Formats: sequence, C-alpha cells, structure tokens
Amino acid sequence: MDEARERLLKAWRGEIEARYVYEVLARRERDPRRADILRRIADAEANHRRRIERRLTELGVPIPDESSVRISPWLRLQARLAPVERLLRAREAAEDDEVLGVYGTSTGDPVTDELLRSIRRDERTHSRAVDEMAGGRTPVGVPTKQAAWGAPVQPGGEPGAGVRLRRILERETWHRRGGSWVSDAIYGANDGLAAVFGIVAGVSGATGGSSFVLTAGLAGAVASAVSMGVGAWLAARSEAEMAVANLAQERRELEEHPSEEREELSLFYQLKGLSKEDADQLVDKLSHRPEVMLESLVAEELGGQDTGGNPWTAALAGLISTAVGAIIPVVPFFFVQGTAGVLWAAGISLLAHFAVGAAKSLVTLRTWWGSGLEMTAAGVLVGGVTYALGVAFKVGT
Repeated sequence: MDEARERLLKAWRGEIEARYVYEVLARRERDPRRADILRRIADAEANHRRRIERRLTELGVPIPDESSVRISPWLRLQARLAPVERLLRAREAAEDDEVLGVYGTSTGDPVTDELLRSIRRDERTHSRAVDEMAGGRTPVGVPTKQAAWGAPVQPGGEPGAGVRLRRILERETWHRRGGSWVSDAIYGANDGLAAVFGIVAGVSGATGGSSFVLTAGLAGAVASAVSMGVGAWLAARSEAEMAVANLAQERRELEEHPSEEREELSLFYQLKGLSKEDADQLVDKLSHRPEVMLESLVAEELGGQDTGGNPWTAALAGLISTAVGAIIPVVPFFFVQGTAGVLWAAGISLLAHFAVGAAKSLVTLRTWWGSGLEMTAAGVLVGGVTYALGVAFKVGT
C-alpha cells in the first residue's frame, strides 16, 4: 500500500499544478472557444483531484493542505508571460510524462490501479487536445467530450483525410503566426546588453578604459535602442498587414475555389472525429453564410484572426528594454575610468547577462539557470574577443 499512497499523493500534486496552469492560460486566451476548452481541462483536473482524495481517504491517508503544493515562482511567471502555444507544448510533454511516470505502472493495489487507469485515459485525451491547440487549431465543438478534446478519427471518418488536407495546404503557403511584446522586450534587453558590452570591452581594450569608453558606450546604447524600437514597430506593422492579407487571401480562395475550400474545411472536421457525411453536412450549412464559412476556415487554418500586437507597444517595449540592457555596461564609466572601470563594467555586465538569460527562459521554457549560464558564457566570449581585439589595435589616449 505504500506504493499506492506515494503514487496517489504524487498524482494529487500534479493535478493541482496542472489545473493552475490551465486556469491561467484560459484567462490569457483571447479566443473564447479555446479558452472554454482550457477551462474544461482545468475542471477535469480538479475532478481528478477529488477522485484521488476520495481514494486517499479510503486508504486512511490524510489529505494534505493544498497550500503545501508549491508552485514555483518561475512556473507562475511562465504561465503568465510565455507564449501560449509554446506553453501548451510544454504541458503536452508534461501530460505524456505524467501518464508514463505516475499512471502507467501498477501500484499493487487493484482499486488504486483502476482509478489511475481511468485518469490516465482522461490525461491522454487532454494531451491530444493540447497538442491540437498548440498547433494553432481549435477543436471542433461536437457533443462528446472526447471529440471536443481532439479524439482521433472515428472508424466512419475518411481514412485519407490527412493526406488530402496536406495536399490542399501545401498550395496555401501564406499562413503566418506571430509572437508577443514580452519576448520582444526580453530579446531587446539581450541584444542591447550584448552589443554595447562588446563595444565597451573593445574600446576599453584599445584605450585602457579612458573617457572614450563612455562616449562610445552611450552612442552604442542610443543607436541600439532606437534601432530596436524602429525595428519592432516595423515588424508589428508587417505582422498586422500580413494578418489582413491572409484574411483577404482566404476570402479570395473561398470565392475562386469554393468546392476546394469546402472540402478543406470538411477534412479538418473529419480529422477531429466527425464522419465524412457529418462533416460535409456541417460545411454545407456553413456555406450558406459566407462570412461564417470564412471565419471557420480562418479559425482552422490560422488559429483565428490574430492581427498581432500594437506596433507602438512593441516599439516602446523594444526601445526601453534595449536601452536598459545597453546602458548597464556603460554605468561604471560615469564614476570611474581605467582598469577599475573595466573590471566593474565586466562584473555587472556578466551578472546582467545571467539575469537576461534567466528571463529568456520565460519565453523558451528552458531551465532558468541553464539559460542564464549560456547567456553568461556568450557574454564572456563577446567581451573577451572584443577586448582582445581592442588590445591588439591599441591606440593612444
């Protein structure tokens, strides 16, 4: 029974963590249908928890306080800031690992094993739904829970649907997806810090840390910040224009190739579990309302009409974050020069490299310390190479 208790408690903690992540993602999700699916998965995790608690009670195991489950501050930040699709991919992998590690082997207690098998089936269904959502598609709202959560094609479905759908989509190469201002800000700080640290190190090596370092550093910081801000604005504008162009292109596809677009939408629905007859019937009803048909196609192919972020928000985030990162290596030279200035600049710059690398893991979902150490190593390389080049081409001050 010890194995059963340990496994149940591990599953109990996992359900609490999973529910927290899905609830946060549901609040962040802008598409009402996707948000509803995420809330339903979160509710299912809560139901799993209640079932596990009942079994623990039957075994005479006290139910721990929910506050004893420590959700790391880093996971909380990732749930709030990381790109939704990327975090869904991470949750999909976590669900798969959970199925194998917690629910996949016998505990020696038949009743507990049956409970875990039942939950395992649900977790696999969640994993399919998360996989589909991470790909930018919304599961079809059909009556059964499994179909709505991304069940595989039913026996009555069209066996060649996937192949035929890929052939259609290969022709439509104009689909695009975008990022977020949070990632822009993090990468802006990264670029500003790395670029200006290289400038400061190189000029320090060439001049021995003279007042020229401050001038060069400030010029580099301003140039980097303005360049990043303008680049972020242009990128956001381009993304919005691309979204409008994609919608117009899909509208033209619907007008010029209506039968193919109807088949395409039917194939999407078949892959979600509907039979060919049911999918064709649903598409036939949608086709009587062109705008609804267009909206459905956009939702399936593009994940919705996402026009990207506000260009001015992106520009401001890029400019400020780059300026903050870029000014760090320059700060010591406001107060000291020479060798002391070089050492202070190197020290705080490498610490900042680690901090920015750790922050980058909020977007990449890597371990914070691994990302931080990688960024620090990059800083050492950039600073070392540019300093050596400065020394090699040393000039008089």
